[in-house]
Amino acid sequence: MVKKRKTPLELHRLAHYTFFVGLLVAIVAGLFRNIFRPEVLVTTLVILGFIVGLFNLTAKETMPFLVAAIALMLAGIVNLGLIPGVGLYVRSILSNIVVFVVPGAILVGLKTVWKLASD
Repeated sequence: MVKKRKTPLELHRLAHYTFFVGLLVAIVAGLFRNIFRPEVLVTTLVILGFIVGLFNLTAKETMPFLVAAIALMLAGIVNLGLIPGVGLYVRSILSNIVVFVVPGAILVGLKTVWKLASD
């Protein structure tokens, strides 16, 4: 049986689902911090972020994605743990989301630099 190559639309859809799975993993792992071992969590989020960055973004989505990634990275350095009650959970969730978004931001940034240098 001959395998069909995945079309860009199928890869884009796969990356969209991967994005939602990555966000869900980041949120669940932030709420229930002792479920996942840290190295497994970080590896999973980095792989999912890499898939999203590789297949998800079109040319018009590049700049908004990079701006949002920078905003998330800056928000990640704020000490939200000082907020009573929910601060530690919010900090964990945001840290996980940053770990998830950074690989995609690196890939998109490299693609953008490559495209600018090629033109």
